[in-house]
Amino acid sequence: MSWSSSNSFLVLLLVTLPILVIFGFLSLYSPPFSIESSSKLLETEGSAAALAAVPSTTTPPLISSNSQHGEASEPPTPHGSTKPNREAPSDQADETHTPIFNHFVGASKRKSSPLKKIEASLARARFSIREASQIRNWTSTYHEDPDYVPHGPVYRNANAFHRSYLEMERLFKIYVYEEGEVPLFHNGPCRSIYSTEGRFIYEMEKGQLFRTRNPDKALVYFLPFSVVMMVHYLYVPNSHKDHYFQRVIVDYIDIISNRYPFWNRSLGADHFMLSCHDWGPRVSSFVPHLFHRSIRVLCNANTSEGFKPSKDASFPEIHIRTDKITGLIGGLHPSRRSVLAFFAGRLHGHIRYLLLQQWKNKDQDVQVYEELPHKVSYDSMLKKSKFCLCPSGYEVASPRVVEAIYAECVPVLISDSYIPPFSDVLNWKSFTVQVEVKDIPNIKTILMAISQRQYLRLYMRVKQVQRHFIVNATPKRFDVFHMTLHSIWLRRLNVQIQDQ
Repeated sequence: MSWSSSNSFLVLLLVTLPILVIFGFLSLYSPPFSIESSSKLLETEGSAAALAAVPSTTTPPLISSNSQHGEASEPPTPHGSTKPNREAPSDQADETHTPIFNHFVGASKRKSSPLKKIEASLARARFSIREASQIRNWTSTYHEDPDYVPHGPVYRNANAFHRSYLEMERLFKIYVYEEGEVPLFHNGPCRSIYSTEGRFIYEMEKGQLFRTRNPDKALVYFLPFSVVMMVHYLYVPNSHKDHYFQRVIVDYIDIISNRYPFWNRSLGADHFMLSCHDWGPRVSSFVPHLFHRSIRVLCNANTSEGFKPSKDASFPEIHIRTDKITGLIGGLHPSRRSVLAFFAGRLHGHIRYLLLQQWKNKDQDVQVYEELPHKVSYDSMLKKSKFCLCPSGYEVASPRVVEAIYAECVPVLISDSYIPPFSDVLNWKSFTVQVEVKDIPNIKTILMAISQRQYLRLYMRVKQVQRHFIVNATPKRFDVFHMTLHSIWLRRLNVQIQDQ
């Protein structure tokens, strides 16, 4: 009788022990973010009730391609492009978003791989950020930060942003592929309208911040080609031919996917490219998975041309003319700003055509020029204007947005389908004026309707966000380099990669 009882106990133990192990793993790890709407990421509306309503096998919505600025469209079809046979159709569901049960069953039976350790650390980071997002404070509760504590309505959720930023500093590692030769790779312009592209590549090549030489420890993988340098060295003016770009990009992806396992493992979902050239989206389309799945950091963040906020990141366009930005930061006190609104720029694109047609040389309050009068300084006009008009040109991005922020002039965004930089963190409506293209004739009426109190509030908020757009010779926390990295970090949080 005692033998039978012992035997029953052993059978019961053998049945229940694996179940307890599985539930132990499920309770330890959380599923990945599902980035669903840039207007929802890190917002205070991510309440516990909303998260609880999501089934455990799906991912709670935080950012989506259905952004407040418009829906992403299908990308252009590259003519003559060849698709490597290892690539699956681009319209398939993202295999990197997997049920957590499948991911961890049997984990106790084998040693954790480097990738599993990375995914476990990311799961804990997601949980920490979700907790922070539920604290409804204008100011981050992490007051121990010695450099800066995010606060105020310029952030969608200051507390969640700060926690996410600290998690990034603790965990984020980037592997830069060493394949490719200068000048097309590992190189870029540092003094031009495309300077942010070159300076980011330069900082990654220095390898002092976030870079790892061990690809097994990386969370993301950087494809270090420069579209600006390709255009400079490969494009024949007025030829309208881009087949040389196609060969470079297709061959490069082919090399790294044969030499390393990482591209094939995620089909590019944990890889990123960066471009400030107008042709960045076009060049990325030559490799379907690069376009559809990889993180594309683009100045030309145009949802009508396939930009998807759920996986792509908007990148600020900054025209740096010298090695220093000394003298560009700051402007006159609000009481000394005598010009209501200012713009100077050539006729590039339909929106500027409408602006110049309506306002060029017609009003002393709304001063719009195609060319500035002799001896009138562009920078001085920015610094003495209350509002700076920032219309899109041929493409949606414009360096005038950051120029206005530097001069503490409230930006007036006039564009279609544009996702401003760092929109998943910054609340652009709190420090800019956004005018629809159809309202260009009403610009003066719209701006005159803003009270002095409202203007001063906008002015102070522009000064506050300034730190996030400053280019430093040696990057500093929360500057444009780090904010760009944070945008990439958020999108890596959205995917869960499995060992093949």
